[in-house]
Amino acid sequence: MVWPTVPRTFLALDPNEHSLERSRVVLLPVPYDATTSYRPGARAGPGAIIEASRQMEDYDTELGCDPSAVGIYTAPEIEPHAGGPKAMAARVHQAVAWYAGQDKLVGMLGGEHSLSAGAVRAVVERTEDVSVLVFDAQADLREAYQGTRSSHASAVRRIADHAPVTLVGVRSMTVGEAALARTRSIPLFARGPEPITDVEAIVEGLSANVYVSFDLDAFDPSFMAAVGTPEPGGLGWWEALAILRAVGEQRRIVGFDVVELAPAEGPEACAYTAAKLVYKVIAYATRDST
Repeated sequence: MVWPTVPRTFLALDPNEHSLERSRVVLLPVPYDATTSYRPGARAGPGAIIEASRQMEDYDTELGCDPSAVGIYTAPEIEPHAGGPKAMAARVHQAVAWYAGQDKLVGMLGGEHSLSAGAVRAVVERTEDVSVLVFDAQADLREAYQGTRSSHASAVRRIADHAPVTLVGVRSMTVGEAALARTRSIPLFARGPEPITDVEAIVEGLSANVYVSFDLDAFDPSFMAAVGTPEPGGLGWWEALAILRAVGEQRRIVGFDVVELAPAEGPEACAYTAAKLVYKVIAYATRDST
């Protein structure tokens, strides 16, 4: 006897139709938050994103298409590495390199931001002329924090070891991080009292191929409270999408991650918003394919 079931995949997509072989996009869940220094729980983020996505519709009203038509494969979760964040980032690097080597657009679902360096490294090794667009409330440019160079607070510093970085949405940093950003001429679009509107300046500073790393605390905590460090005064939904859409239209998105959702720290709407963001990045990155 056969009866209907609901797959535990992104958008509840049929795993037979959205197999690895048939899919353009791979979503890689990485439930890890070992270096979290304020509110833990990001290890539950990937599962919450996938669970919430099962309630979303597949049609994108902004673009007038079904982004899932390109195929979205929900990969098995990566097992946490007990050897620490550096070892975990290396494991992420291995997994992303394997999927990207099959000509897939890989989107990592975090987990904490320290994981992103491993994913970026894998993409940079495969693709020339890559820059990284980071959305984050904190600069994350510390050389080390709490005894490790692979802390979530050093996430952008470690990403910058592999590719040039542009920071968007920052509203918290140390004196040393501010000095480093000036010394290295890192493009930094801080979020102040007014929304960020200079989208063209952001895009112009990016190379032909762009990896997008989106720490959810870049959003304002009034609608994205479920993060480890909720910094007031963040980006709005459409403000962030305007930037991402311009990047998708004028550059090639070659990889991405959405990280730092700590679902227990906020309402269910946060997980749904995070899932919607993942789908929007997929839509902007693959629009020419749909």
